[in-house]
Amino acid sequence: MSVTKKSFGERAFLYVIENANGMTAVVSDLGAVLQSLRVPDKEGVLTDVVLGYDDVTSYENNPQSQGQIVGRFANRIGGAAFTLNGQTYQLDANEGKNVLHSGRKSYGIRLWSAEVGDDAVTFSLISPDGDQGLPGEAKISVRYSLSADNALHIQYCAVSDKDTYFNLTNHAYFNLAGHDSGCVGKQYVTLACSRFTPVDGELIPTGKVASVAGTPLDFTTAKPIARDIDKLECEQLRLGGGFDHNFVIDEPGLEKPFARCWSEETGIVMEAFTDMPAVQFYSGNFMGDVKGGKGGADYPKRGGFCLETQFYPDTPNKPDFPSCLFKAGEAFESETVYKFSVM
Repeated sequence: MSVTKKSFGERAFLYVIENANGMTAVVSDLGAVLQSLRVPDKEGVLTDVVLGYDDVTSYENNPQSQGQIVGRFANRIGGAAFTLNGQTYQLDANEGKNVLHSGRKSYGIRLWSAEVGDDAVTFSLISPDGDQGLPGEAKISVRYSLSADNALHIQYCAVSDKDTYFNLTNHAYFNLAGHDSGCVGKQYVTLACSRFTPVDGELIPTGKVASVAGTPLDFTTAKPIARDIDKLECEQLRLGGGFDHNFVIDEPGLEKPFARCWSEETGIVMEAFTDMPAVQFYSGNFMGDVKGGKGGADYPKRGGFCLETQFYPDTPNKPDFPSCLFKAGEAFESETVYKFSVM
């Protein structure tokens, strides 16, 4: 294992983590971004499976949140407000009257402190009391590491001096045929998720938890992403323009994958593990055509998919959802793993 450091613009750096197999993860102190992830394909050729950019300016103007660490509360909060301990907190509405990924003051455009180890990089950030409208000064860290079995480990830790909500995730877009290979529709996905949280017309959870059985959102058996994505007679697909839903993980934990995805073209297989209760499976429906990606690539609509491990969206306003409220001094700790192999 090794970690090397190189400049990324005038004020940021890239950190290249490499394991003995030649797999590399490139991360940055700008946004704690996952900038690149190169894994061997079925021919042994290293293939970059994460969309992104080659320059700081593009990450500073990153409407798709590509590769960013998202928080303090990932996903959506309805009405951009919640009440905690008798006080109403108004958040930074950036999607109509709602807030997505904590608003415009994103963690993904901030410069984090970096600590380099022999096989890992840990990024740290102080989020002041009232930041993004949330209570409490929060100390946040994210640790990236690679293991010998070609797995990327992302470990999160956060603690606040006031009661607050934590819901941190990574917003990487994966394309297992290569970041510059076009749409991901032919790639296969299996999700060990028999339930999901339906959304309303503003993509805010209704508060219900429904079965995926008999719907196009059923990924309990492997299928290509494109197979059911345009079945717009399904209201949920029509509202999301495709898959953009919170799936409830049947058995959260680091022993059993909640997702298995692969590309027949490259033979690359990705298994995902997490101790979080849910995952947002997003098929890149709102990407549009993203110009100027890595190596000059243009990323099309549905050019990547996301597996954003998380608590349920709008949890502060949904008392029946699993709580992500952390008391003052109580640490939020979580880990997500993306493990790669070939067919």
